[in-house]
Amino acid sequence: MKIIILGAGQVGSSVAANLVNEDNDITLVDINPSVLQSISERFDLRTITGVASHPSVLEKAGAKDAEMILAVTNCDEVNMIACQVAYTLFHTPTKIARIREIEYLNNHPLFAQEALPVDVLISPDRLVTKQIKQLIKHPGALQVLDFAEGKAQMVVIRASYSGFLEGLSLRELKEKLKNINIEYKIAIIYSKGKPIIPNADTIIKADDEIFFVSSQKSMSNLLKHIRIKDKPLKNIMISGGGNIGLRLAESLEEEYKIKLLELDPKKASHAAEKLKNTIVLNGDATDEELLNEENIDKSDVFCALTNHDEVNIISSMLAKRLGARKVMALINRAAYVDLVQSNTIDIAISPQQATIGSLLAHVRKGDVVVVHSLRRGAAEAIEAIAHGNKSSSKVVGKKIQDIDLPQGTTIAAIVRENDVLMAKKKMIIESNDHVILIVSDKKHVKKVESLFQVDITFL
Repeated sequence: MKIIILGAGQVGSSVAANLVNEDNDITLVDINPSVLQSISERFDLRTITGVASHPSVLEKAGAKDAEMILAVTNCDEVNMIACQVAYTLFHTPTKIARIREIEYLNNHPLFAQEALPVDVLISPDRLVTKQIKQLIKHPGALQVLDFAEGKAQMVVIRASYSGFLEGLSLRELKEKLKNINIEYKIAIIYSKGKPIIPNADTIIKADDEIFFVSSQKSMSNLLKHIRIKDKPLKNIMISGGGNIGLRLAESLEEEYKIKLLELDPKKASHAAEKLKNTIVLNGDATDEELLNEENIDKSDVFCALTNHDEVNIISSMLAKRLGARKVMALINRAAYVDLVQSNTIDIAISPQQATIGSLLAHVRKGDVVVVHSLRRGAAEAIEAIAHGNKSSSKVVGKKIQDIDLPQGTTIAAIVRENDVLMAKKKMIIESNDHVILIVSDKKHVKKVESLFQVDITFL
């Protein structure tokens, strides 16, 4: 696919790195030539220096025959105008724009072919807020992923030392949970960073990452039984009153006791006006005395959501040392994420990974409707819709055990109308099934896509 990416910041460069390895024809546009040079030295792609919304720059980038434009500069207005220019002058089929400003996002009539022709809106702030909210609602989870419009969920749990899961085989775990009458599947286990497609005899070890799949209705009950020591969360402290911090506080303040710390007096004042049931404090989250005064040791969750990675890392580490039960930090630099997560910081939130997953769903071939980036982009969870019949499809009418899945790929569940079915070897895929797969190695994604492409005679 020929794709033009506008903006070589954290999101643009991360998306380029993901897509260029999948044999896409990528052109990257940015106003900073030194940034483009650094990226072009690492990846096989074209670069154009210039203002992303200028017609001459888009033409030079190949907008005439591009199949998709991803406008992900740091300026909402540039992204919107670039999509308008691409539509009016070059008739680009798919136009995706990153929009951060809530004023724009809350006015959906703006984004239509007769107004601003943006086909897909991507809001990293909204995606990150949803991700954090899911993690707060599922204590103990490392990642919470929705499929089939929320009917099915995948939750990633790390097995703790001397915890409920450690030392159990999957057969023993099933026996322990038989009384709760919940359908679930462990789709994959990462042990010491390596993927394992488990069977009944697989034994769970401490520090293993276990990928549970179940219906959304059943997941909370399942987690309650496997994480016996996890208590419900009540007190949440948020550092940072920007877009993400403010959104998160707004979405949680009816259910939890929220305190929000913001260093900038104007932002703190704005947050205090917007929030109804949140205590807003003008202060520094790296101030040990302030954290102690505000009873950080009574906090169930501390979320560091400022625009500065270093501040988020330091404040999270300090909060953890002072007694916060669980700490999350917003980390933009990919190199920092693996460095800090699972050490002092419980969960590192990466806006890039959240955004990439949303973008990939529009790049994937076949009828792929949802893509979640896993393991820092090394793996993917995919929801694909099966179409066709026995003669036109590689999956419809076949038992799961007979489908030629790539190595390290597993079908976790099938959503059939309103039913969530845990995948079993002899289950037969039907047309219009939503099939949830985990691909442990991204190099196999193309083969998975091809499985869900119907024969042209069917069309």
